[in-house]
Amino acid sequence: MSKAVKSKFKRKINGAVVAIIVLSVCLAVSAFALAYETLIVDSNVFRTGTVKININDGVPVIREGEYLFEPGMTVIKDFFIENQSTWDVYYRLYFANVSGDLADILELTLKEGDTVIFTGTARELENSVSAVGVSPLAVMEKRTLTLTFYYPPQSGNEGMGSSLSFDLCVEAVQTKNNPDKAFS
Repeated sequence: MSKAVKSKFKRKINGAVVAIIVLSVCLAVSAFALAYETLIVDSNVFRTGTVKININDGVPVIREGEYLFEPGMTVIKDFFIENQSTWDVYYRLYFANVSGDLADILELTLKEGDTVIFTGTARELENSVSAVGVSPLAVMEKRTLTLTFYYPPQSGNEGMGSSLSFDLCVEAVQTKNNPDKAFS
């Protein structure tokens, strides 16, 4: 190999080595800048919260043996829910552990203020998604709801000697990052 070819070859290798070093430095600086920016940006802070709802201070909405239902009878009971969470919440009410023949006879209406959020039987409200609150419940907000029990006269004495038992439950989810009110 001649000296001129060797010199040309050396320059090409030196140029390639310099280019690799420059590109490596640029890549390292870019990676550092990206990592630094990702760790420092305030909007990347992730916080967790708690969801806690107080239902009527644990007092039953209607007590066993409080009423002896008969055809045509209406019982109206007010109760409250209170958001003791760390953020505003969406909520839904439902019944669990529904039992008794009156579960399919009594017509229930659940209202938030003047707005009806559920109408149907106790059995229909069992684990139903239909009793969703009208608006979010703010932190420490206490909201009064009304549950109406109606024994339709056309049912006659069909429910005579029958009972109804249920657990009133509430499910709540934070409003933050949940525009679709997803209960999951």
